[in-house]
Amino acid sequence: MAASTTSRAIKNPKTRFNWRVSDWLRWTLSHWLELRAKITGRKYYCHSLAGLSDYDLAINSDLTVSCNCQDYDGSGHIGDLRKNSFEEIFYGPIAQKYRDDLAKGKIPIPTCARCGALRYLKKNEPPPKPRLPYRGILLENTVICNVDCVGCAREGAANVRTKKTMPLAELTQMAELTARLGMERIFYLCLGEPFLSPTICLELPLLRAKNPHAYIRVSTNGVLLNTDAKREAALQLSDIQFSVHGISDAMCAKYMLRGSFEKAFDAMKQMVAYRDARGLKMPILEWKYLLFNWNDHPKSIQRAMEMAKGIGVDIISFWPTGNPFYGISWRYRLGLMNHIGRESWKGREVILRPDNAAAAR
Repeated sequence: MAASTTSRAIKNPKTRFNWRVSDWLRWTLSHWLELRAKITGRKYYCHSLAGLSDYDLAINSDLTVSCNCQDYDGSGHIGDLRKNSFEEIFYGPIAQKYRDDLAKGKIPIPTCARCGALRYLKKNEPPPKPRLPYRGILLENTVICNVDCVGCAREGAANVRTKKTMPLAELTQMAELTARLGMERIFYLCLGEPFLSPTICLELPLLRAKNPHAYIRVSTNGVLLNTDAKREAALQLSDIQFSVHGISDAMCAKYMLRGSFEKAFDAMKQMVAYRDARGLKMPILEWKYLLFNWNDHPKSIQRAMEMAKGIGVDIISFWPTGNPFYGISWRYRLGLMNHIGRESWKGREVILRPDNAAAAR
């Protein structure tokens, strides 16, 4: 199988190799799922395109709409908000074709094969009738990032986007759209670093003003959440997840190239202090720790929990991942970390400040 547009667009050899393998896995799994549907008679539907997902559906920085949060090559584009309304896109021909293909046991795009929104139907069960989404959506203010993660094919997505950063006027329109749809959750993130946007200090208050009751989450590598102006804007959020995958620069650099553990850790510490000095419990501040076989040693995990408690974050969570494929944490997969914290949709999480973390969802 030829390398995909995604893997060809990636410059870093290590990342490119990982995504060539990932492309092959998706292609293979897609064909297996189609064969399985033929054998069992059980077809599929998309939780996202049914309008029932908390996550997955994404508005990209160039106002294209993707059916999934991993749309690195544009194959998941279902429309363009510069040309059509959200309703026209969601009920439009591309989205409907994807629904129809799944209902026939076909996998419309390879990304479906490893997407959490893919759902099985019982034999002869009809797919749910689609409704406009309300539970959650991703909103990408920029596809540009200051770091290069081995498990992220963002370079491919950046080549597909016709606009790398969403202007404030368009962000205003998208904030109004999420309000009109009654979105319960807004994930202000996708394939870029949200705090890299030059207007981030205006964006977050605007998004909150338009969506006063929404749960708004940002995921950041933390390095650029580094000024009081940005921290003040970040107080408008419900939840900030700091993606810091290790306890040293050397450990983090195996996955997150051009990052800085020291700067990210200091950003967490400063954000906690800034929030606490104002007597606030929100935003929830979480250390998001992706698990790999180079950062999952019990001593490293114990030290991370001690460091998290020391700076006062509310939660530290440990997330299993299969990307890159050679970095899988077998300690987690074999259940050797089941004693840590509690099980959650993330993997394992340790609640350090229960009074604050109670608001997380």
